[in-house]
Amino acid sequence: MPRPKPTGAIVQSESVGRIGRLAVDYVRQGARTVFARTNCQSPWHLFPPIYLDDTGAAYTLLLNPSGGLVGGDRLSIDMHLGQEAHVLISTPSANRVYRSLAEASVQDIKIRLDSGAILEWFPEHTIPFAGSRFRQSIQVQLEEGAVVLLWDGIASGRIARGERWSFTSLENEIRITTSTGQSLMERYALKPGEGSGAVGLAEEWDYVGSLFLIGERVEPSVWATLETTLADILETCPGKVLGAVSRPAAPGLAVKLVARSAPDLTMILGDLWAAVRKCLWNLPAANLRRY
Repeated sequence: MPRPKPTGAIVQSESVGRIGRLAVDYVRQGARTVFARTNCQSPWHLFPPIYLDDTGAAYTLLLNPSGGLVGGDRLSIDMHLGQEAHVLISTPSANRVYRSLAEASVQDIKIRLDSGAILEWFPEHTIPFAGSRFRQSIQVQLEEGAVVLLWDGIASGRIARGERWSFTSLENEIRITTSTGQSLMERYALKPGEGSGAVGLAEEWDYVGSLFLIGERVEPSVWATLETTLADILETCPGKVLGAVSRPAAPGLAVKLVARSAPDLTMILGDLWAAVRKCLWNLPAANLRRY
């Protein structure tokens, strides 16, 4: 029997993209932070909280078992932390963004922290594949006394495959707003294919990261001490890591860094994070589990 002839139909990228939503509310219940409400829509999945120590902080892994984002994907996260809740967020592995001929992969994250809440947001970095298009927005609203530690990192691509800065586009916006209306915003758009200099000085490096620490009730003297500590840590890996600490408009600190390799990035981030936990809450470094 002869094979049917191809129809020549073109599948639009919008028809293959997924719409995945994750909504989660946390509340303080006695000595622990627990889920109050959760709702997942594929490809998002949510593991029950893990308690790494006796602080009651809810360590939560966000899981996307599909392996990555494709063109046309629209993923969102809506997260709320109740009063005095303490949450630590991470992911089991890097966030991969696959090649797309037309549509971008989009991820929108909205987070609200009630008074006294603490959020440590430390997902693995994003790896944009050659030809990929990615757009991300992270919006954080803090009530009085809330504190957020927010990390966001990207790789230049699949480095072992020679895909350094070969993605088509990457747009990122992070905004953190306090109860008094003070805010910090980072926004950038990278299009490496537009020629030399399109990525700026970061083109010489393989990883780029931002760490933001914002909280209204933290004493200015504590921020000053922590600023010096973090600056000293960034000087411990000359040639492998380059970074700086600054004071944003909102009360807190902003750290920007670039790194030569994933182990360099992981090591320096671990040291920075441990220093913040020690200075702000007298807590040891988080010993994360990825399962």
